[in-house]
Amino acid sequence: MTVEQVAAGLPGIAELRAHCRALAVLDAILLPDRPDRYFSYDSRWNAAAGEQLASMRDGSGDEYAIVFTPAGVLVRGFAHEAEMSPYGHEDRQVWPGVLDEVPAVFAGQLAEPAFGDEDDVPAVTVCLWRRNADTAWRHGSIDFPAGPDPDGADGLFALLTDRRPEAYHAHAEEYLEAEVDLAAVRAVLAGEPLTDELVAALNPGLGPADLAEDLAEIG
Repeated sequence: MTVEQVAAGLPGIAELRAHCRALAVLDAILLPDRPDRYFSYDSRWNAAAGEQLASMRDGSGDEYAIVFTPAGVLVRGFAHEAEMSPYGHEDRQVWPGVLDEVPAVFAGQLAEPAFGDEDDVPAVTVCLWRRNADTAWRHGSIDFPAGPDPDGADGLFALLTDRRPEAYHAHAEEYLEAEVDLAAVRAVLAGEPLTDELVAALNPGLGPADLAEDLAEIG
């Protein structure tokens, strides 16, 4: 899979936002310690500009950031071992085409310091965008190197292109090395209210009140 398949597999903006929030809620319940979480959602990330941030970090150097703005959405992904990583080449340049066609309306998000390193090298191997008026996700024109996953998109966005409860359930059980209640996962992804029973089905040590701070951040 490359950015081309990801673009075809992502839902519309509203559905993507809801799914990202649900992933963050599931991780907040299953992983009370924030550093352990894969998925986060910050509804107050840049409140002055009306921007919200969905993010993923796998703890091994791979990550994505999805910035929801009043103009649309910018998706940035970084797979550190991908052939298209800037760090795999002496000039440390972003692979040609990845960022070249990003609309000017998203220039501020591309320049965000949090999305680069101390040497101002952009940590990006994948980039997609969708303005509010667009009918599909867009990406640059890229001459991909050989290999099954040259930009790392397959691993980065697997749970955004496959939004079935079973997909997150398998991920969570593998990560936690423990059984996870599939019915409860399905309920959270469907946006059902977080009752005492639902939270306890996923983590008997928590209740909805324990999640107040996380839920306020997720929005």
